[in-house]
Amino acid sequence: QVQLVESGGGLVQAGGSLRLSCAASGRTFNLNALGWFRQAPGKEREFVAAISRSGIITYYSDSVRGRFTVSRDNAKNTVSLQMNSLKPEDTAVYYCAARRGGYGSDVENEYDYWGQGTQVTVSS
Repeated sequence: QVQLVESGGGLVQAGGSLRLSCAASGRTFNLNALGWFRQAPGKEREFVAAISRSGIITYYSDSVRGRFTVSRDNAKNTVSLQMNSLKPEDTAVYYCAARRGGYGSDVENEYDYWGQGTQVTVSS
């Protein structure tokens, strides 16, 4: 099993920045792509960003491309999401996810493990 724990959420004004981190523990040797999803109140969970095992290939949703940057440190089993130029519509619970096989994906059910989520609130 793999456990994922997110941190770094909080309250920030529009235009500000936050950095989310996710630490993986357990049987991490078989993890491939890592991803971030988010769920706003009353909405379905949506893809934000993903990164390949090597860290070379990254994927972003159109809504965050150019503002968010995903990165990973395989030695520390962590993945991070640097969020800049935040907007009120970025307010959501952000979830870290990991998959055993395949590459980065924007499909929720292709991920095998999920964190509990961390709240990000952007005030206008």
